[in-house]
Amino acid sequence: MLQLLLRIALGGALAGAALAKLAAPGHSRDALATFGLSRPRMRVVALAAIVCLELGLAAGVIAGVSPAVYAAAALQLCFAAVLLWALRRGRHGAPCGCFGPRSRVGPAAVVRNVVLFGGFATILLLPGGQPGTEEWLAAGLGVALLGVAGLMVAVLALARELGELRLALGPQAALEIAGEGPELGGRSDLIERFELGGGSLALAVFVSDGCPICSSLRPTVDLIARDARVALAVFDEHLDAEVWRALDIPGSPYAVAFGRDGTVLAKGTFNTLPQLESVLGTAERRAGGVPVHV
Repeated sequence: MLQLLLRIALGGALAGAALAKLAAPGHSRDALATFGLSRPRMRVVALAAIVCLELGLAAGVIAGVSPAVYAAAALQLCFAAVLLWALRRGRHGAPCGCFGPRSRVGPAAVVRNVVLFGGFATILLLPGGQPGTEEWLAAGLGVALLGVAGLMVAVLALARELGELRLALGPQAALEIAGEGPELGGRSDLIERFELGGGSLALAVFVSDGCPICSSLRPTVDLIARDARVALAVFDEHLDAEVWRALDIPGSPYAVAFGRDGTVLAKGTFNTLPQLESVLGTAERRAGGVPVHV
């Protein structure tokens, strides 16, 4: 039983190291430059090989495959030797990526790998015996927990990559296509249906009754409607069909921004609050007036 528990613990440590690398693949890949891998392609291949090796050995160790235990012990000695080499090269404190982006080259990292080597060696010295039902259940539970942990890490890594992608792309503007909607610079009598007050812009939002995106964007439209500097009106595809035809609205949701005199300053299809705000921002720039923020 003691050997089984040790196999699960050390196999989990191997799997945890692999999952930590997968959670931040960019940092883990760049950390391999500490060990002399200067080419990006070499680092990608090396990272993939290390992760696959650690996951494969983790499964083998938990399952009680002796060659996997020997290989895991040898791998820890190799890691310790590589870390010692990096220390001798004066790279103390550099990222090593062993257990994620926070891992650093140092004496503690060398000791950690030596201790793991000792743990795997201990597995080989402990009597194994034929595992019973409880042992197999415990092993299965350990593998299941590792699988759940792997899925969690994968989801978090995906969410992080998507977040970084959104930050890199930045907010997108509404889709303004020439030939769709009213002509830019033209004047529309629709301005007479707005209560401008002290507002500098009028915003017409076109929606459809059966449009799910329009329903989801209703809070967004309500948010902008509360801004005193923007006169906003909503036009339904069926209830205001004549307005749709007059302005040649291509579909919903769609927005058109007017100046106080009814001049069409901006237009476009939108799916998010930033895109709807971009219609106002474009109108403000073209009008040369005071910026409008919501």
